[in-house]
Amino acid sequence: MPCQSRCAKFLFLAAVALSVFFSQPLSAEVLDKVADISGTRLEYKVVLPNGYDASKTYPAILAFGGGSQTMDMVQATLARNWREQAESLGYIVILPAAPNGDLFFESGDRVFPAFIVKLLGEYKVLQNKFHIAGVSNGGLSAFHIASLYPQYFWSVTGLPGFLDDPSPDHMRALSKLCIYMYAGEMDPGWLRSEKQEAAKFRSEGYTVEFNEEKGEGHVMRTLDGKGALRLFKQFEQARQGCGK
Repeated sequence: MPCQSRCAKFLFLAAVALSVFFSQPLSAEVLDKVADISGTRLEYKVVLPNGYDASKTYPAILAFGGGSQTMDMVQATLARNWREQAESLGYIVILPAAPNGDLFFESGDRVFPAFIVKLLGEYKVLQNKFHIAGVSNGGLSAFHIASLYPQYFWSVTGLPGFLDDPSPDHMRALSKLCIYMYAGEMDPGWLRSEKQEAAKFRSEGYTVEFNEEKGEGHVMRTLDGKGALRLFKQFEQARQGCGK
């Protein structure tokens, strides 16, 4: 598995360039921010919906980029998967970059849960819970963080992504979350891992939906731009109580 997650970053270098073609000019406000989390400098972007009103409550997503999880990777997934729908559907999206190059499913996880607590102090998030999601290494990160601090999340989504450390305790932590997994038909390693894990979740009675994207590889164009509406529909479903 480490090889899959490490090698994926090279694919996402290409995705940065491709994002120019998949994205269109949008009017959602994007903020560049920096936080000090217990001595660790953390850069992140915040997407605010049109007409954002700080006095109102919004649904929110904590999203992670793929590959090296640098700010370039953050920008790529923001343009491809999140900005367009967040703007039109009224979501806040927060996308952090790996602190000092430390991936979030490894030592970069040290900024949690303090970073989440900081965000909840800055923004009015619906019922103080996020949807957590990520692409490739970001998907591994989303499942990892969700398994450590499930109380802060409605759902966890990997596009692609899965729980890289499926220990009984980590799996049990996800039991009340809605679990969504995507993998490309032409991405055999990740596809196999997600299918196996989805089956294991189902055998435990968890709420999980697995999607095999036909004709797609590691970078799934079916979830770009307007295609990302599928993700947001699932977020709405999760808030309606698909988990236990």
